[in-house]
Amino acid sequence: MSVHDEIGTSRPAAVDPAAAEREIRAHTSPGRARLELLAVGLGGLAVSMAQTLLVPVLQTLPGELGASSADVEWLLTSTLLVAAVSVPVLGRLGDMYGKRRMLLISLVALVVGSLITCFTDNLGLLILGRGIQGISIAAIPLGISLLATLLPRDRVGSAIAVISAMLGVGGALALPIGGLIGEHADFHALFWLTAAIGAVAVVAIAVLVPESPVRTGGRIDLIGTVLLSGALVALLLPLAESSSWGWTSGRTLGLLGLGVVLVLVFGWSQTRIAEPLVDLVALRRPPIVLTNIASVLFGFGLFASMIGTAGYLQAPESTGYGFGASIVFSGVCMLPGGLAMLVLSDTTAGIIRRIGGARTLALGGAILAFGWLMRIVLTGELWMIVVGSAVVGIGAAIGYAAMPSLINEHTPPTEIAAANGLNSLARSLGTSIASAVGGSLLAAHTISVQAGEVSFDLPSLGGYRLLFGLCVAASVAAAALALAIPRPASD
Repeated sequence: MSVHDEIGTSRPAAVDPAAAEREIRAHTSPGRARLELLAVGLGGLAVSMAQTLLVPVLQTLPGELGASSADVEWLLTSTLLVAAVSVPVLGRLGDMYGKRRMLLISLVALVVGSLITCFTDNLGLLILGRGIQGISIAAIPLGISLLATLLPRDRVGSAIAVISAMLGVGGALALPIGGLIGEHADFHALFWLTAAIGAVAVVAIAVLVPESPVRTGGRIDLIGTVLLSGALVALLLPLAESSSWGWTSGRTLGLLGLGVVLVLVFGWSQTRIAEPLVDLVALRRPPIVLTNIASVLFGFGLFASMIGTAGYLQAPESTGYGFGASIVFSGVCMLPGGLAMLVLSDTTAGIIRRIGGARTLALGGAILAFGWLMRIVLTGELWMIVVGSAVVGIGAAIGYAAMPSLINEHTPPTEIAAANGLNSLARSLGTSIASAVGGSLLAAHTISVQAGEVSFDLPSLGGYRLLFGLCVAASVAAAALALAIPRPASD
């Protein structure tokens, strides 16, 4: 029997968690560490792909399903809202009852949600399946937290970088794959793909990855869960629906106001119970606050790359900037940026060891800003767009690897999953803001394009440059915040 078998979910409660953690780290061979990383990374890849695979076929789904475009958009919105609620809750449950256990639950949700969508054309059931898939977003921060407590310390940095990179790699792979399936097969094949990859990841983690010995126990804060869930839904729903509701509509302003009120009530409640859902004392440490704000800005910059590259490349040449690329080809053009996140994972871990997480995060912000400047200035050739997007991917890769390293460095081991979950939520908030703001900007700055006898409006080059300029500002702000993060006393 291996140490992994002896120290797992069946480990007696009397065993000291710190001693058990040291024993696991000491007896994890390089080969075993690679297998554990591969299993968890596969789960992260499946989750990341599931979020993006549907995007290339969204325009064709209203006709196939007999539904309006606004109704079909709920296939994305439902996933976003459920993910926002699930990530902090499952992170807290991971600290309490086991990170591996919650990781498996999140990936099983991916498989179940995918299977529901595989067998139906009913929009309501499709939305239900996509909502269940949203639970799986918690797999990324849970996987980071689990490996941080299992692997030898000299391998933790690289492992965190690899799992963080899955966010970009999965999205980059999903766009051309989704487009290819959309052109040549039924859209249900997208969900069969995520179900298959997710199932393999569940089996691999169940067989290869032990449970973390670091657990707190306790009870879940139901009142805090309800308040936080309501606040997140109230804040994110109007962001997701801003294009159809309008920024000045009663629904948008009312929900945003309700969200602010619920956030304040939630914060008040967390300071008055013994076992809060969120440890606000830990979260208001300057390094955690600054890292999470920077994460929102990075999330903005990375998602803006998706909405500002695929449509840009697919626009006809008559726009003065587009290249008339197909969905599949535009997805292929975005691959270098996504793959850069994976290729640079080991390099980024080395940079973090040499100069620290804060300065590495600042470096990522600076590179991200430079990539967006390239997108503003270099527009004449296809290779310029590809290179600019790749530089954006490199900056995101470095920043996304540094964030969990900073969170882990400044968080007690008993709260590490919850802290990483909230950091993941911060990044998701950034992507939601990018979607809302970017969509509104591009809709407000259009040009008329003639196709035969039909004319239609598309975003102008000026609209794209304005969006990219916001990304430059966000990236510079993220770098400045990172430089303000206090360095550990040992540095």
